[in-house]
Amino acid sequence: MSDPKEPLISKQTPDHRGYSDVSSPPPYSYQEQQPPAYSAAPIGSSLHKSEAAGTRYESFQDINPETASDTASLISTLSFEDETVRRAFVRKVFSILTLQLVFTFSVVCVFTFSSVVKEAVQTNMWAYLSSFIVFAVVAITLSLCKSFRRRHPWNIVGLVIVTLSLSYMVGTAASFHDTTVVVITMAVTLVISVAIIAFSAQTRYDFTIYHGVLLILAVDVIMFGFFCTFYYSHIANIAYGCLGALLYSLFLMVHCQLMMGMMSYRLNPEEYITAALLIYLDIVLIFLYLLGRR
Repeated sequence: MSDPKEPLISKQTPDHRGYSDVSSPPPYSYQEQQPPAYSAAPIGSSLHKSEAAGTRYESFQDINPETASDTASLISTLSFEDETVRRAFVRKVFSILTLQLVFTFSVVCVFTFSSVVKEAVQTNMWAYLSSFIVFAVVAITLSLCKSFRRRHPWNIVGLVIVTLSLSYMVGTAASFHDTTVVVITMAVTLVISVAIIAFSAQTRYDFTIYHGVLLILAVDVIMFGFFCTFYYSHIANIAYGCLGALLYSLFLMVHCQLMMGMMSYRLNPEEYITAALLIYLDIVLIFLYLLGRR
């Protein structure tokens, strides 16, 4: 009979690893240790960290469209300050402008030197009116619709249509004049245009701030031409032609400075179609005003 004071579980002899046969808890178990300190939010959660710091990241859909457009305009303006971006923009505009002028004055030469073509365009005035309507519609669309003039290749297509229609109109108008007069007028227009472009590139005077004044002068010149149609005078026609050529020479200067982007106002680097169209119209109108009316 066992001794009542003898424990129910006797102590076992430890083996060679230091453990007894019966499993017993180690002297210091994990229950006796304090858990490590931890934050309320998970360590890997950057969202809680940003919210705790008072910072909230917005997705692209959450951005206000007006703010996004302002940001895009600011980025475009800053990018235009780069000399490389500005030179690439000017090079692109002048490349397009050269192709337009070469084609237009080639049509003028054909309509002037060929007697067969001259007679054909003079007797078919419906084609002239059709080209005028097409030119007006496409040119106004390019000027007013930003999405159209910035969407490639539709902006190029629109500019080609404007060039074709205006070339036909200018060629038809030149066919009513003497060949020598047309050639001299083309040479004078070329000299005036090159001189104005060179002056606009090197001058430090800002002509872009007078764009509103030029618009008022344009209305005055148009009204002067309107009265000249009712009170015909050879001297009045010469004065009207000189005033119109002077006015659009000033417009050419302003538009060249807008394109080069070195003054107070400038064009967006994406507006190369607008820049080419404006300068092209200025040069063609200088030619037409110098050529005069018949």
